[in-house]
Amino acid sequence: MLRTCKAPQNRALACPSRPITDEFAISWNADEAKNKVDRLIETNSEDEARNLFRLCSQAQWNYERAKRELSASEWAKEIKPILYRPFDIRWTVYNPNVAVHRRERVMRHMLAGNNIGLCTNREVNGEFHHILCSRDLINDCTVSLQTRERTYLFPLYLYPAEGEMQLDGGRRRPNLNPEFIKAVSEKIGLKFVEDGRGDLEQNFGPEDIFNYAYTVFHSPTYRTRYAEFLKTDFPRLPLTSDKELFKTLAEKGAELVALHLMESPTLDNLITKYSVPGSNMVERVDYNETEHRVYINKTQYFEGVPPEVWYFHIGGYQIAQKWLKDRKGRTLSYDERVHYQKVILALKETIGLMKEIDNLIQGWPVE
Repeated sequence: MLRTCKAPQNRALACPSRPITDEFAISWNADEAKNKVDRLIETNSEDEARNLFRLCSQAQWNYERAKRELSASEWAKEIKPILYRPFDIRWTVYNPNVAVHRRERVMRHMLAGNNIGLCTNREVNGEFHHILCSRDLINDCTVSLQTRERTYLFPLYLYPAEGEMQLDGGRRRPNLNPEFIKAVSEKIGLKFVEDGRGDLEQNFGPEDIFNYAYTVFHSPTYRTRYAEFLKTDFPRLPLTSDKELFKTLAEKGAELVALHLMESPTLDNLITKYSVPGSNMVERVDYNETEHRVYINKTQYFEGVPPEVWYFHIGGYQIAQKWLKDRKGRTLSYDERVHYQKVILALKETIGLMKEIDNLIQGWPVE
């Protein structure tokens, strides 16, 4: 379906073999990302820099070059959000002297304009939960954990590189195999439009295909039926000849995408409470299944977290636990507390939609 570059180019950001470099390359917010580079530039020696930050090995990163080139560039314009883990947006300076392995061949398409990408794995250990969408840069381990493979990103749209702007009017084009587009069009009897979404009565677009695929890949039956195959290769997309089913699944996919991008208005109606005053410091993360409470310290907790949400996985991560554990030792701001509550709701809605999807697909293989 989606076409991509060769494996070494499409993985992600930072140093795959040296995750400790995230300390320098990945920041909690844009200001912190800027301050790190400012501090690096102000250092007088490599030893001083390495006392401040854990950095890449000398073969991957050179202190003198980094300091010289950063000092002479407008690197502050390269501060960008990155989907570090599911529902966990961090910040990086998208400059080769900070984010050493930038995978520019793929990632430039996420920076060129309004785009969306599919994050997945080519192989997994255990059950398959390794599907997520992103509008931002991603990290090698965005959905990967305990696997030899890293996260792959498939941008939906490809933007022309510098020097290609005269080709095809300089427009972006869908990152879809023409033969695949033809097969879908013939099966559902709709005309393909090159950008956006169609009306699903006369035509369909790249985003309809993305949404349809996103739905199918979230089907519990799909994941169990093709479990062995999903352990060793990218997920494959079965096509339906039922136009109405395609339309319905594409619409459900749009709901899932909006939830996972935190863009759905549904997320404004929180189902959890956080009402006990205190330090808001994440000291430990414990779940009380009887009370449906997620404790962040001895006295403070998020209340109303169902067990099925607490144990829900995306990729290799138990999301409701992982997001908080990564903030151990930090004080949660008001915005972070609200964000976590929205994540809980997004997971609950996802679980409900996954059940709906299985009810919509009457049989496998999809006809």
